[in-house]
Amino acid sequence: MGSRSLRKCIMLIGEYQHNIDPKGRVIVPAKFREDLGECFYVTKGLDGCLFVLSPREWKRLQDKVMAMPISKARGLQRFFFSGAAEVEPDKQGRILLPQQLRDYAHLIKDVTVIGASTRAEIWDTSHWEEFNASLTEETIAEAMDMLDL
Repeated sequence: MGSRSLRKCIMLIGEYQHNIDPKGRVIVPAKFREDLGECFYVTKGLDGCLFVLSPREWKRLQDKVMAMPISKARGLQRFFFSGAAEVEPDKQGRILLPQQLRDYAHLIKDVTVIGASTRAEIWDTSHWEEFNASLTEETIAEAMDMLDL
């Protein structure tokens, strides 16, 4: 298996601190841009963050939601697709986050960009710290039980 086939598997990991500039732009880490591609998608995520998805992962999400019965899918369709934005980093690696997405995630100045396997997430730094503080060994152990680890 050559390096080319390994590149098809996205593995976004790590945590990076950045600021949003007055125009609403934030830097996407270079390591993430390599996996996400020249153009990718940002949408509302869970727990008050933004999801950042490669075109491949965006299509996967879209296909899964569209395969559901409309009676069950309509809420997800509205949540993920209505405020989504296709973004392209500038020469400095910044993307422009639309105001409605910044409002949703309460992004004003300090942000944390994290890797979450096949997606990146953009968090308000204080919200990210609160989320991490809420995790306990017990909640992690319960989740790991589902993985049979």
